Amino acid sequence: MAGEHDLVLERTLDAPIDLVWKAYTDPEHLKRWFAPRPYEITESELDLKPGGIFRFRMIGPDGFDTGHGTPGCVLEVIERERLVWTSALGPEFRPNEMGEGCDSFPMTAVITFADAGDGKTHYKAVALHKDAADREVHEKMGFHDGWGTTASQLEELAKSIG
Repeated sequence: MAGEHDLVLERTLDAPIDLVWKAYTDPEHLKRWFAPRPYEITESELDLKPGGIFRFRMIGPDGFDTGHGTPGCVLEVIERERLVWTSALGPEFRPNEMGEGCDSFPMTAVITFADAGDGKTHYKAVALHKDAADREVHEKMGFHDGWGTTASQLEELAKSIG
C-alpha cells in the first residue's frame, strides 16, 4: 500500500493481537503510550466507527502543547485487523482546517495488525501524505524515531494489561 509519499513503520510486537488492539483502541490506554516519552497525552478521544472522532492532546517538557488538538476522523475499523484515521477530516467527515506544527499537514494513518504466532503481533503503520513536501516535513519532525518509540511503548503497555 505504501507509495513514494508515505512513511512506514513495521514491527513484530511481543504481545498478543487482542491486547495490542485493546491498547491501541481504548482512549485511556492511548494516553499511556501514544506520545514518545517524555511527551505525554493528556486528553484522548476515540470513537471506533467510520466518521467517529480521533483526538488527542500532547504536551512536552519543552513547552510543546498541541492545545486541545484538531480532531481527526476514523475512516475504517476492522476489529483486530485494521484501523484507518485521518487528520484531513474531522468527525462526521467534515473537512479540517490545518493548523501549525503537528497539524500543519493532512495525513492518513493506516494501521494494520496481524497475528504473528507465539503470542506476537505484526504491527504496521503507514502514514499517507498528499505530496513529497508533506512527507519530508513529517519525516524531519521525527516520524521514524517518534513512531518507533511509541510502537515500543504500545508493546510494553499491551504486555502489562494482559
